[in-house]
Formats: sequence, structure tokens, C-alpha cells
Amino acid sequence: MDDPLAAIEPAVPGRRPPLRLIDEEAPARATEVSPETFRSAMARLAGAVTLVTARHEGADVGMTATAFLPVSAEPPLVLVSVGRPARMHRVLRATSYWGVSLLARHQRDLAANFARPSADDDGTRFDGLPLLRGPHTGVSLVDGALARFECRTYRMVDAGDHILIVGAVLGVDLASGGEPLLYFERDYRTLS
Repeated sequence: MDDPLAAIEPAVPGRRPPLRLIDEEAPARATEVSPETFRSAMARLAGAVTLVTARHEGADVGMTATAFLPVSAEPPLVLVSVGRPARMHRVLRATSYWGVSLLARHQRDLAANFARPSADDDGTRFDGLPLLRGPHTGVSLVDGALARFECRTYRMVDAGDHILIVGAVLGVDLASGGEPLLYFERDYRTLS
């Protein structure tokens, strides 16, 4: 099949090829995969456990997320996927600055606490936590996390029942070592 964009923007040596058109009807046609089957299949994908944080209306807000990944090293960009029902969805639409703490294996209870629905939040989730304020954004970050990222929203993409938020990384702080906390088959795991 001929490339429909080739006539508009021909390939030039040393230049990236043009972006392809996206078939916006493709997700609607994928109805033979039930949400339950899809979730069961994705549960077999091990993911790092993170705490995504932001400040909204003077209060800290946080949620556990495993859908976090690097997008680009130059410039440094990361992506987090947030479900539409989550309070964090509304918060990240309202603020530009947020943080991500890559949790260590000993932070399982912290991850479980922030994985609860926000309706269960009585305002005490952050009480007693070992937190630091990010020097670039002022958001709460977890002391003892393997890595901490401070981000500014770069792009938001609507994607089904989630929103994908791409963040420009403003700062990174690395721990001296440790093992990650993982999520696999609907449970927290460690490497060993």
C-alpha cells in the first residue's frame, strides 16, 4: 500500500520519516477481547511499582502506579497512565507539576496504602511517611525510594478509560542501591 503522507512530505536523507496516520477506529473494532481477558493477560506483565504525587489546592495527593515508563532520554521524558475514575486523573489535569517515586522492596505497605481508592482517603495517607519536598516542583517524594523524578506535564493523551501523561523530567534523585518493588499477577513481588 502506498504511503498517503509521502506526497505531502517526501523522505529526505538524514531526516526522520513522517508520522503515520492513526486508525482511530481500531480500538472500537477490537471487541473480541473482553476487559477481563485483557486484564488477566496484562497481569502477567511485571511492572515496577511507583508512587505518583502532586499538590492540589494546598494538599498532597498520591496514587500507586505500575504503568510508568521512560519515553525519551533527550529530552528526558516519562509517561504515566492514570485511570479516569482516579482522583489523580482530575488532579493531574489541574496541575502541571508532579512527582514519581520508584518504590523499593521494603515499601510494600506504602504502595498498598496508596493503591486504595481515593474515596477511602481520610486525609491521613501521607501522615508519618518519610517524605522529601522536590527542589524543582515542591511535590512530595518518598525518602528511601530507588529513584525520584520531578516532572512538568508535557502532553496528555486520551486513551480509552485512561489518560497518558507525558512528563518532562525536571530533576532526578537516585538512591545508592536497593531492589525494586514489583507488581505481578495482581500481587507485590520482589526480585529475590
